[in-house]
Amino acid sequence: MSEGTESRPGHGRAPGPPPGGGHDSADAAYLRRRALRAGSAGPLLLTGLGVAYVVSGDYAGWNFGLAEGGFGGLAVAAVLMGLMYTCMVFALAELASVLPTAGGGYGFARRALGPWGGFLTGTAILIEFVLAPAAISIFIGDYVESLDLFGLTSGWPVYLGCFVIFLAIHLWGVGEALRFSLIVTAVAVVALLVFAVGAFAEFDASGLDDIPVDEDAFGSGSWLPFGLMGIWAAFPFGMWFFLGVEGVPLAAEETKDPARTLPRAMAWAILVLLVLAVLTFLAAAGARGSAAVQSAGNPLVAALEPDDETTALSRFINYAGLAGLVASFFSLVYAGSRQLFALSRAGYLPRFLSLTSRRKAPYLGLLLPGALGFGLAAATGDGARMLNVAVFGATISYALMTLSHIVLRRREPDLPRPYRTPGGIVTSGVAFALALAALVATFLVDREAAFIALGVYVVALGYFAFYSRHRLVAAAPEEEFAALAAAEAELTRD
Repeated sequence: MSEGTESRPGHGRAPGPPPGGGHDSADAAYLRRRALRAGSAGPLLLTGLGVAYVVSGDYAGWNFGLAEGGFGGLAVAAVLMGLMYTCMVFALAELASVLPTAGGGYGFARRALGPWGGFLTGTAILIEFVLAPAAISIFIGDYVESLDLFGLTSGWPVYLGCFVIFLAIHLWGVGEALRFSLIVTAVAVVALLVFAVGAFAEFDASGLDDIPVDEDAFGSGSWLPFGLMGIWAAFPFGMWFFLGVEGVPLAAEETKDPARTLPRAMAWAILVLLVLAVLTFLAAAGARGSAAVQSAGNPLVAALEPDDETTALSRFINYAGLAGLVASFFSLVYAGSRQLFALSRAGYLPRFLSLTSRRKAPYLGLLLPGALGFGLAAATGDGARMLNVAVFGATISYALMTLSHIVLRRREPDLPRPYRTPGGIVTSGVAFALALAALVATFLVDREAAFIALGVYVVALGYFAFYSRHRLVAAAPEEEFAALAAAEAELTRD
């Protein structure tokens, strides 16, 4: 049976039941070929996954925010971004308990905002989770070269090795992949705690505000050397302490008891990340001063080498930084493959991309983004630019996902919710407002990256408008969930 006929594509309408009340055989066959391995992840693996998405951001990247806002500016930005992510995580936990499918944010927005909202959200998430691994593969290459591992230099052979080795583990199976991710993440987290102990031993508060003051900036001072606008410009770098944790719901179809497990794992993950952010930021800036680490490619190592002399601790942290990069690379590849899988299964993207292997891995959803990521890394070598594009996509998805929570709370107050967000729409409203502020801030940091992301959006929207929106697969879980809402609304009107 061909791909074009087995799915019975519709336009957002739920497929009608066949005579006798049995399951439609075409829809069942279509979904069997696109099944993930259920029950592979429990609370510990999911918590580890949430931390793994983010942990590389503790090792590098956040410190460039010191050059935008100074210590005070980045501190305020990090607090506000921490608040945004915390509020968003609790909102997404509710949505994930309502619709625990691999679609994640796309599925939530599909029900709340319709097919266009679902596609816009899913595309933004894809931009984040496809470009971020490409960028991190470049950073891994830089680490390999700086550590003089096997005499390798940063270049396409290292990038290719990252994608080949870690994609192979993902293709082996989700349980094996998440266990590998947990082990590497644990190493990276322990190393951050060791770093904090060593750096706090050298802590000097006078170095926190040692960046020269721009006297022309409005509201500038020693703690805000670039003025009040510096706080806003530092938003994208404050995000680095948390960027990616929102990807946990993408594991829903592979989770044991997702309605209970996902909210619990997401809460633990954001708690761990908040603690790590405070420890890392204060320890690194206080050990050597903000000015010394603001432009360092490896700020934690720089903080431990005041005289540029390598120590046993700084070398250990350098190796641990490589572990952190591997953990984030590995988990982001997972997230991107699941979002691509869900969008493809529902017909928003070519349906063959959602086919799964005998081990229930979406092999094309892994291989195609992997090939694209490797190509981008090898062709450009510009990891910072790709990460800025990824951040732009992320902020769009944050705004749309939190808006979805608000819409569903208002429009469907009686929808069964196994978990309810503390504070309700006030919580998601705070996240929504901060997400919009962060979106605008990306233009302050890298306008070209923002326009690149918009260009990708235009191409994707053209594909959806002229082709795929007419070929949606009504049997996909996220589409059925949305169709159910439409049917209930119609019954209410009648």
